[in-house]
Amino acid sequence: MRKFVTGLRRKWITRVTGVEFADNVSVSLTARFSSRSRGAIVISPHTLIAFKSMIRTTRSDGSEGPVHIKENCFIGGGSLILPGVTVGPNAIVGAGAVVFGDVPPYSIAAGNPARIIATDIEVGPYGRFLDAGPNR
Repeated sequence: MRKFVTGLRRKWITRVTGVEFADNVSVSLTARFSSRSRGAIVISPHTLIAFKSMIRTTRSDGSEGPVHIKENCFIGGGSLILPGVTVGPNAIVGAGAVVFGDVPPYSIAAGNPARIIATDIEVGPYGRFLDAGPNR
C-alpha cells in the first residue's frame, strides 16, 4: 500500500512542481519540494530522499537555481538543499544538514552550513554503505 501511495505522491509532485524523478527513486511521504519551473529539480536513479527533507530552487531575490541530485545518493531526514546545488553521485547528506554549495561525488556532507566530513566513501544504491547490513 505504501508503495502505491508514494507512487501517487511522486506523480502529483511532478505535475505540480515539475520535479523530474528517475523511476527507482525513493521519496518519503513528508519530503517537500519547492520550484517555480519544470525540470528545475532533477533526482537521478537509486536515490533516497528521507523524511522532512526540503529541496528549494527559489532564491530570496526571486531568481531560480536548479538542483540536481545524482545517482546513489542519500539525503538525510530534515535536511535542506538550497538553490543551485548539485549533489554528486554516491554522496550522502547528513540528517539536518543545510546545503549551500555543491557536494562532491563519493563524500559525506553534514552540519549547518553543510561541510564535507568524509571523502572517498563507497556506497551502493540509495547511499547505503557497501559493508552495512547482514550481508557483510
